[in-house]
Amino acid sequence: MAASLRATFWLGNETLRVSAALFALNRTRLCDRLRANKAVPQNAIVVLQGGEQTNRYCTDTGVVFRQESYFHWTFGVTEADCYGAIEVDNGNTILFIPRLPESYAVWMGKIHPPEYYKEKYGVNEVHYTDEIASVLASKNPSVLLTLRGINTDSGSVTREASFDKISQFTVNNTILHPEIAECRVIKTDMELEVLRYTNKISSEAHKEVMKAVKPGMKEYELESLFQHYCYKKGGMRHTSYTCICGSGDNSSVLHYGHAGAPNDKTIEDGDLCLFDMGGEYYCYGSDITCTFPANGKFTPDQKAIYEAVYRSSRAVFSSIKPGVAWPEMHRLADRVHLEELTKIGILRGNVEDMVAVHLGAVFMPHGLGHFLGIDVHDVGGYPEGVDRIDLPGLRSLRTARTLLQGMVLTVEPGIYFIDHVLDQALANPAQACFINKDVLARFRNFGGVRIEDDIVVTANGMELLTCVPRTVAEVEAFLAEAQGSTKSFASSSS
Repeated sequence: MAASLRATFWLGNETLRVSAALFALNRTRLCDRLRANKAVPQNAIVVLQGGEQTNRYCTDTGVVFRQESYFHWTFGVTEADCYGAIEVDNGNTILFIPRLPESYAVWMGKIHPPEYYKEKYGVNEVHYTDEIASVLASKNPSVLLTLRGINTDSGSVTREASFDKISQFTVNNTILHPEIAECRVIKTDMELEVLRYTNKISSEAHKEVMKAVKPGMKEYELESLFQHYCYKKGGMRHTSYTCICGSGDNSSVLHYGHAGAPNDKTIEDGDLCLFDMGGEYYCYGSDITCTFPANGKFTPDQKAIYEAVYRSSRAVFSSIKPGVAWPEMHRLADRVHLEELTKIGILRGNVEDMVAVHLGAVFMPHGLGHFLGIDVHDVGGYPEGVDRIDLPGLRSLRTARTLLQGMVLTVEPGIYFIDHVLDQALANPAQACFINKDVLARFRNFGGVRIEDDIVVTANGMELLTCVPRTVAEVEAFLAEAQGSTKSFASSSS
């Protein structure tokens, strides 16, 4: 343990120091769960394979490496092409590193001996990857526990560890996945410290973007500024996901920013900007969305929709606590949206009747929020016994679980005017009867509003991690002050 307490990840300046004790505790928690599992025999060993360094297609151009998430959660190792093992009975931790060729010293840098990595990561043993079979055989394990399971967000299967001569061992690939995924659902105090840091830096980066934006700029200029601030001030080489910088009608495109729509529109006077961006530090992420007027002042319609979303966000905040079912929070946000849209005049009729025909999903087709951690859509959303609700809107929830203390989630209600979805609703008599077409016509090409914050479920409620202007008054005052300022990060940074 002494070595793990000395080992830290730190990028200097004002970036966060992260102790290897964070990962030692993760391993302890995992071993505790596995020892409590009657299906795990004595002398079992967990074996995980880390991420591999890859190149761009058929070229020799390397893709910037980011560690595989389960491997990172367990070992905190930043290098590629490694393996790790844990003896479940006693927690003894073994790291396997690649045996690098001499040419590595010419092109890539110093070749460090195993002792360097033992100290760096606070593990008990370090060997080379070509020694995995012999080292594990010397432990005489009853079974190797490997990772195989389906990610319920992507539908993809985790990569199971494989190495030469693994066939000589008894291998079980069903026990580990649900146990380690459940460990990742509940964050430790040390993990929360990192997530507070990612939110702090990302919140400040969003505020720098708000200070800099003005009509005539390109969306990608603001994406660039966000990334620059996160990297320069926070040591964040990676973002948690592709930045979404939607202005005008693009703000109604839920996953805007992809290769076919690469944040390339010119921001116009009168546009709302919906910027969904989050920085990542040492593989721990953030996920924040700010919506604001490019010219600094909400129009009456923009203000009305923004305040509707703000009210649903804060209604959810007031209701979050352990024991609350997450789908009920989604339903609460939907109900607030329908009530507010009725006040605005876009909808008419009885809200209960609107709920019955799932009208809320017309304006918020995505789920209210998701787990957040090492992955932006963190794992454990649908363990065995938790079923997806096959109803509009609700089926898009990335978890339907009951909240527990230590869970970290996003709360991201939104109201969007998506032509395709609106046209479907208008063609559906059960929904069209509630829609005032004349008023709705005013909101065509409006775009959308989303307010997204990251929260931790506490013993009696929640802790808000995100810190950006949120009310209409706060947003307009912040933008007005920024426009009157002569100096910002964008103008002062070289």
